[in-house]
Amino acid sequence: MTYIDRKTIRHETMQTKLTLRMDDALIAAAKAHAAGVGKSLSQMVAEYFEVITKARRGPVEMTPMVARLRGSWKGSNVDEQDYYAYLEEKYLGDREPSSE
Repeated sequence: MTYIDRKTIRHETMQTKLTLRMDDALIAAAKAHAAGVGKSLSQMVAEYFEVITKARRGPVEMTPMVARLRGSWKGSNVDEQDYYAYLEEKYLGDREPSSE
């Protein structure tokens, strides 16, 4: 059974084992990423499968907040580079260079 809370998709039971064959470096990178976000690799794969199978089921109902925000940037001259610049300023802006 799968249910969704505000933070993540959780799976109460996982009953079937799945074997995937991939490049060793890809597996190591995926495991490191999963550990970095506090999830198991199996959980991440299950969540990915959940997302891609839901996409085929039809449109997802928007939350009221998303519905209010939809189209709010239409016609603006803000682009992807502006967003990256904003993120760099927000997270890296006043950092002192490391003395390594």
